[in-house]
Amino acid sequence: MQQTLNTTLLIIGGGPGGYVAAIRAGQLGISTILVEGQALGGTCLNIGCIPSKALIHVAEQFQQTRHHSQGSALGINVSVPTLDIGKSVEWKDGIVDRLTTGVAALLKKHKVQVIHGWARVVDGKTVDIEGADTRIQCEHLLLATGSKSVNLPMLPLGGPIISSTEALAPKALPKRLIVVGGGYIGLELGIAYRKLGAEVSVVEAQERILPAYDSELTQPVLESVKQLGIKLYLKHSVEGFDAGTNTLQVRDPNGDSLTLETDQVLVAVGRKPNTQGWNLEALNLEMNGSALRIDQRCQTSMRNVWAIGDLAGEPMLAHRAMAQGEMVAELIAGQHREFNPTAIAAVCFTDPELVVVGKTPDEAKAAGLDCIVSSFPFAANGRAMTLESKSGFVRVVARRDNHLIVGWQAVGVGVSELSTAFGQSLEMGARLEDIAGTIHAHPTLGEAVQEAALRALGHALHL
Repeated sequence: MQQTLNTTLLIIGGGPGGYVAAIRAGQLGISTILVEGQALGGTCLNIGCIPSKALIHVAEQFQQTRHHSQGSALGINVSVPTLDIGKSVEWKDGIVDRLTTGVAALLKKHKVQVIHGWARVVDGKTVDIEGADTRIQCEHLLLATGSKSVNLPMLPLGGPIISSTEALAPKALPKRLIVVGGGYIGLELGIAYRKLGAEVSVVEAQERILPAYDSELTQPVLESVKQLGIKLYLKHSVEGFDAGTNTLQVRDPNGDSLTLETDQVLVAVGRKPNTQGWNLEALNLEMNGSALRIDQRCQTSMRNVWAIGDLAGEPMLAHRAMAQGEMVAELIAGQHREFNPTAIAAVCFTDPELVVVGKTPDEAKAAGLDCIVSSFPFAANGRAMTLESKSGFVRVVARRDNHLIVGWQAVGVGVSELSTAFGQSLEMGARLEDIAGTIHAHPTLGEAVQEAALRALGHALHL
């Protein structure tokens, strides 16, 4: 016989958005049930952000050790290293397990009831759990089902054709890998596999890699990719894969066909909102393209039905989903909140790393703003030199009339960690003088942030 549970808040999806909403709701004393069909932590913790950064770290360490086996400028010499990829994957899985176990413990601590099963929406107040013979009645329904990889019809997944999920848990490393898609997911994994010893090629339909970022910012990444020996096939489109000969058929910019031999093909052409398989249609909500339409409070077109994270479209970032989840819990508790961040940082963990926060020079221009744009190169930064990494720069975009900072960009070693300072300066409404007048610790990469602001004011000290 079917059991019926009653709750104030029902959350579908236990990824970063869903589990943060549940924890915050629990802290606020809201009766909450979280439904998740797979592992807690969603794509990000299990098959996305966290495991990819772990694999990138393994690749970087392996490459560095190989570099030292050939005699390095640092005077470190080691014998030629070998890689046990099984052990690497085990280490990565250990991190994922620790984090997902931590999420489960936090949910339990805040009295959130977690139901493992697949939700099927009946209406805006009722959800059935398939296989658990359970119906849940709720006052508020929060949809946090995330996104999934976009598949290409001419490259059905299976065998040698893999998605990022399989690429992050390799049983063995391919000798040759072709990455289809030169965006951040394809390049992060392509660079990692190259450092782990595979021959890597990237096929991208646009005229340059990382087409979502401006060319000045991506130039150091392009140089690094070429230096690593990754082959680029830009402005090439994929036609299909021949399993008999293990070859990928692509078409070049002139319309001629090319045949590329490979052991594996990684399809990394983007992600789309996960709207299928849980009867979303029953709610008849307003859509915004392939995503759910939401307002500044993450409300959908149906009262007391909320949507957060990737399901609500771009930018598809875990930290956006977390912030939205926290806000929705507070709104349900009766607080006055609105999702109105000045900027959300986007970070790309390529080699070198990329960060974009706020408006780029082109976006500022398109918005009709007259801006000062100023860069400071890491080649003039002492800390970057001691890290053997002099490529890249920090760039600031500020209004000419009042020096209000509207954007930051950076490319270089470890710049992902500068994203916090960038985001904070924009949220606090900082001006060039605020950053220039803040004493930055020496020697750090962060000094380049201060120097970029100083240079915008016409008096950089170390350039």
